[in-house]
Amino acid sequence: MKKIILILILVSGPILSLAQQKLTKEEQKLIELIDKNYQETLALLEEVVNINSGSLNKEGVREVGRVFELEFQKIGFQTEWVEVPAEVNRAGHFVATRKGTQGKKLFLIGHLDTVFEKDMPFTPFTYLNDSTATGQGANDMKGGDVLVLASLKALHELGLLDDRTITVYFNGDEESTGNEKLSRKDFIERAKLHDIALGYETAQGFSTTTVARRGASGWRLKTSGKQSHSSGVFGQNAGYGAIYEAARILDEFREALAGEKYLTFNPGQFVGGSDVKFDEVTGTATSLGKTNIVAREAIVTGDLRFLGEAQKEAARAKMREIVAKNLPQTGAEITFYDYIPSMAPTEGNYALAEVLSQVSQDMGFGIVKPGDPGSRGAGDISFVAEYLDCLDGLGASGSGAHAPGETINMKQFPDLIKRNTILLYRLTR
Repeated sequence: MKKIILILILVSGPILSLAQQKLTKEEQKLIELIDKNYQETLALLEEVVNINSGSLNKEGVREVGRVFELEFQKIGFQTEWVEVPAEVNRAGHFVATRKGTQGKKLFLIGHLDTVFEKDMPFTPFTYLNDSTATGQGANDMKGGDVLVLASLKALHELGLLDDRTITVYFNGDEESTGNEKLSRKDFIERAKLHDIALGYETAQGFSTTTVARRGASGWRLKTSGKQSHSSGVFGQNAGYGAIYEAARILDEFREALAGEKYLTFNPGQFVGGSDVKFDEVTGTATSLGKTNIVAREAIVTGDLRFLGEAQKEAARAKMREIVAKNLPQTGAEITFYDYIPSMAPTEGNYALAEVLSQVSQDMGFGIVKPGDPGSRGAGDISFVAEYLDCLDGLGASGSGAHAPGETINMKQFPDLIKRNTILLYRLTR
């Protein structure tokens, strides 16, 4: 009976303790340091969440950057603030670097801004219970930014960043980029000097990671018709008018392309009448019209999301073909805009996912599988995905991003930090 009791005691020990047997002594020390520094990590998280840093609040974004500047300088990083051209009308970006000659060169991506502007109701960092907290940008993505700092701090304290090349790049306008070509120029050029890019957007728990993200682009459809009395609509003289032509085109878009995997195209705004005014910057529009007038103008704006340039270009070609088949007495033209490219699911990305999965298994957290690309929107990592191997979704977990009740999972947060720390350690060996 005593032998049976002893066996039960042995197998009922903490799972993480058993898992740590698969970690090296240095890796186990890193885990211990994350625990030792955790109260400081929580204090930093609360501090940055409580600074409003909506994309258009330039001073707020810079203030969050100044907080991280002090923290990264403490652990041996050179820091700088990258200004953007005045016409971009955004705060700029925070960059921290260490340079060396050993191991893989890592490019770590975050962002300082949130969707919550100064004129929106403020939600401070608040614990809802022992495992959940709320606050503006708590998981998207100040939690991810703090996670990066906590991992690097532990590595630094053990001297494991010595002679390593790591660049931390926290953009200041991910949620509302003023001008992608101008704002992301420095970001892209620096990324090209590295081997691996890791993105710290919201983690979807422990079981999946992001090897691919869809890209985002925009389109604007303008249709025209012959303004005339409504009694003649559909006739040879009056034709169908601009609104019917726009409706035809949208419905044919749906019939021809809806259901294609990873492709979506959403008309977000539709305005038409005898006279239309549309402001591209503010998105506001006015129209003048009457029920007895065949519409002369219509404008529709929308987005197009895709996986890979081939899918994007094929969809655009089909949309142009549909636009060209005008109803009688109407005309139409469509214009496309590039915003954020897609992150294709490359072999290198899958290989990084395997490394993460092995780390997870060695720590007792189980297998990590590549997630569905359709479940993630566009992100900053996509700007550099064609140049180096990438992995995203490594940040804090939570729910309700971009909404007043946004939460961060405080139960998973320390373990996600530990997992990321071991990942960085192994990638830089």
